[in-house]
Amino acid sequence: MNFVKATLFFLVLALATSRTVHASDPDILSDFIVPANSNAVDGTFFTYTGLRGIFDADAPATFKVTKASMAEFPALNGQSVSFAVLQYPAGGINPPHTHPRSAELLFVVDGSLEVGFVDTTNKFYNQTLQLGDMFIFPKGLVHYQYNANPSEAATAVSAFGSANAGTVSVPPTVFSTGIDDGILAKAFKTDVATIQKIKAGLVSKA
Repeated sequence: MNFVKATLFFLVLALATSRTVHASDPDILSDFIVPANSNAVDGTFFTYTGLRGIFDADAPATFKVTKASMAEFPALNGQSVSFAVLQYPAGGINPPHTHPRSAELLFVVDGSLEVGFVDTTNKFYNQTLQLGDMFIFPKGLVHYQYNANPSEAATAVSAFGSANAGTVSVPPTVFSTGIDDGILAKAFKTDVATIQKIKAGLVSKA
């Protein structure tokens, strides 16, 4: 009986460990990953300069994300970390979206933001953030940020626990990927004309 209990214990432990491992970026077996087309690297490889001057520039006219992920900064490959600078004009919004491979830690560095997310029980959590505040968006959950100030811009820095967190923006994913208008009308309990109007609005703002 003790053997059976011990076996079940280690089986449960193994399953729990396996789920933990698969919930993040794969572990690497070296200090870092050298690109296939390079035989040697120096300090330049570990340096990213793509954000220079971003905090000194004028606020953009529309919401803007500047990423420092694996695509822009190859040294992040295998390191399970990335960043992004998010710039919101007055009244600007980062529409509802998800990051399927990482949580997001948002840090407000200028202005204020209204933020929120919805969990898997459809409970809504929201907060108004001021300069210096941080907010965590759990992995994979739909969330947004909004600069409610009608005259001042806002800026935030986001940290991710993945070199490639991924982003799925809800409006274009639902309305701009070819899902049949009739299916969308049924799903949203409306009519096809309303769905087509929403689609036209997304195209005009693209």
